[in-house]
Amino acid sequence: MLPFVLLMFVLSRWAGGLIDRHGAKLPLIIGPAIAACGFASFALPDVGGSYWTTFFPAALVLGFGMTFTVAPLTTTVMQSVASNAVGVASGVNNAVSSVAGLLAIASFGIVMSLTFDVDLKARLAAAGLSTEIVTAVESQRSKLAAIEVPSSASPEARTSIEGAIAGAFVAGFRRVMLIAALLALASAASAWLMIGRRSSTRASLRPHA
Repeated sequence: MLPFVLLMFVLSRWAGGLIDRHGAKLPLIIGPAIAACGFASFALPDVGGSYWTTFFPAALVLGFGMTFTVAPLTTTVMQSVASNAVGVASGVNNAVSSVAGLLAIASFGIVMSLTFDVDLKARLAAAGLSTEIVTAVESQRSKLAAIEVPSSASPEARTSIEGAIAGAFVAGFRRVMLIAALLALASAASAWLMIGRRSSTRASLRPHA
C-alpha cells in the first residue's frame, strides 16, 4: 500500500486547492468514483501473480481517488460551519472517521470470515479429502490464510489443501473489495445529491426584498 500513501502525501495540497477552483461537489463525486474503481481493481487478481501487475495498479488508482476525496472533504467540513465552531467541526470529523474505520474493520471482518468459511468448505469437499483431514483443516478456520496443513496429509492432499485455503481467502477478499467499491459509489452519489442542497434551501428561505 506504499503507493497509496505516497500519492496522498504528494498530491494532498493540490487536491485541497480543487475546492477553490471547482467547488466541493465535483471533487467529491469524481474522487469516490475513482476510489471505487481502485477497490474493484483489488478484486481482480487471483492466487499468484506479480505485485506489479496485480496490486500495484489497484493501489495507484485507489490512492488517486482517495487523494481526490480526503482533502476536499476536510475543507468542505471546515467551511460548512462558522469560524467559532471550526474546532468542534474538526473534532466531529475526526471522531466520525475513527468510528467509521472501526465499524468497517469489524463488519468487513465478518464478511471475510463468513465467505472464507463457506468457500473453504466447498473447495475441501470438491477435493475429495478424507474426513479426518477436512476436520483438522476446518477446525482452524479462524486463522484464515494462516491455517496449517495437517502433517498427515500426503503431498497431493497438501497441494489441494493449500490451493483451497488460498482460493477461499481470495474469495473473501474479493467480496470485501467489491462491497467497498459499492460504498464508494454510494459516497459519490450522496455528494451529487446532497452537496449544494443546504445552501440552495437557505437561499430559498431568505425573505425577498
